Amino acid sequence: MSIPDHYCLLHRNFFWKVPQRFNVAQACCGRWAASSRTAGQTAVIVEQESGRIDRYTYAALQSEANRLSNALKRLGVKPGDRVAIVMPQRFETAVAHMAITQMAAVAMPMSMLFGVEALEFRLRDSGTRIVITDEHAMVNVLAARTLVSDVVVIGVGQAQRDGDYGYRQLLDKSASSFTPQATRADDPAFFLYTSGTTGPPKGALIPHRALIGNLPGFVASQNWFPLNATVFWSPADWAWTGGLMDALLPTLYFGKPILAFTGRFSPQRAFELMQGHAVSHSFLFPTALKAMMKAYPDPGRHFDLGLQAIMSAGESVGDAVYDYCESRLGVVVNEMFGQTEVNYIVGNGAMNHRGHPQVGWPAKRGSMGRPYPGHRVEVIDEVGRVLPRGEVGEVAIHRRDRHGALDPIFFLGYWNNPRATEAKFANHDLQSWCRTGDMALMDADGYLIYQGRTDDVFKTSGYRVGPGEIENCLVKHPAVANAAVIPKPDAERGAVVKAFVVVAAGHAASATLIDELQAFVRKRLAPYQYPKEIEFIDALPMTTTGKIQRNVLRARQQEG
Repeated sequence: MSIPDHYCLLHRNFFWKVPQRFNVAQACCGRWAASSRTAGQTAVIVEQESGRIDRYTYAALQSEANRLSNALKRLGVKPGDRVAIVMPQRFETAVAHMAITQMAAVAMPMSMLFGVEALEFRLRDSGTRIVITDEHAMVNVLAARTLVSDVVVIGVGQAQRDGDYGYRQLLDKSASSFTPQATRADDPAFFLYTSGTTGPPKGALIPHRALIGNLPGFVASQNWFPLNATVFWSPADWAWTGGLMDALLPTLYFGKPILAFTGRFSPQRAFELMQGHAVSHSFLFPTALKAMMKAYPDPGRHFDLGLQAIMSAGESVGDAVYDYCESRLGVVVNEMFGQTEVNYIVGNGAMNHRGHPQVGWPAKRGSMGRPYPGHRVEVIDEVGRVLPRGEVGEVAIHRRDRHGALDPIFFLGYWNNPRATEAKFANHDLQSWCRTGDMALMDADGYLIYQGRTDDVFKTSGYRVGPGEIENCLVKHPAVANAAVIPKPDAERGAVVKAFVVVAAGHAASATLIDELQAFVRKRLAPYQYPKEIEFIDALPMTTTGKIQRNVLRARQQEG
């Protein structure tokens, strides 16, 4: 049965309602904890690597947040101050976000995978004076602290004795009541650094209102969340936009439980978590889904799953993963597109799980989707002109929606970097089109077809080539676990297609496999798209947000 297309109706009838006063912590926890009807509902479920499971209610989350707010206030934290959080998915991470934002300070989550240099740069650049961390990052945090003056470290969990203060001791001395600050919707709530795939990372200030801007995309991409929601889970690190704004905060905003897992991702553990906690909704990177597909081609034989929706983002999903989700996991994967500065702006949103009423708009195989309601997105050229349908250009979102209202999704700007902020907008007009740095074409139905980053797309023999389609084709081959495509300079053609391939378990790299893969792509794509050169690699360089670092591969190619 075909899915009705309600897209135009949804857009026409969608209007932003952004209050002048809005606070993330109050919206995601305070209001639930204040009601006797919802205070006892589960907010966070934590499963540790050992298998231990702990459950925390909204009342417990608010009580802990209040104690931490009081403790931070005693340590001198004031509205607008940055407080760093360097922890994995754990209860204290959620507590820290609620505590910091409800006191009008700015939460600055950082990946526990960061080395000393990465931590030192961010602490120095942001002017952060307090870091909350646990045993996963304490050693590196302390090493970075020696390079930055006046930084106070709070130790959590097994690292409580290693910091200047122990988390539990601070909270035990603090009252469980706290009066939240009445923040404006435009006040900064989060300080998120871009992943830095090109150039040094920039600190993006994200306002409280950005959560409101995320909600249409979250609701649609999760098949109209919170309908039939039981538990949400994503392996995405809560230190990044994907884990914070696409998982943790919107789940809590709707008063539903989110699962936190403190261990490392593996396909087996992912399926065990989804089965064991009756996970209904998830955000899974394409790289995660590829690994799960290769490890368990028929997961129904091993696991009893109750998935209602899967959103995927970070890289192109591709046909193989799309088919796997639909045929083996029982849901059509909703691909989404966004970035730190303007998140959750494009995607698919059909309620496409069996048994659901058909609303929204149908997902289109191979597309990033359409602009979500409330967002005005087009493809523009170098000077900011909107391009006709079918032409490749840069994806951009306008400061105002189709009704002329300001879109709340926008970041406030880059920290101490007005030039970079202006450069993000077409013609340096902060009220105009905001550039994303991603190339796409918009088809006749308004779906965006991803072509790669502006620095990933290249020409070979006069043809414009994006890496995504070739990579997705390679992954369909049973011997390929993952692949990345870059240009290799060539005097005659300008560039030729080169692929880096990770071989799947049970297969071996060989000259014969190279010939086989080249023939495989040549048969399915255009002649100029097949990889003239293939190099086998143990693992692709990835950002902690699950994106392939093609710039690292290009540098490797140059050195070679």
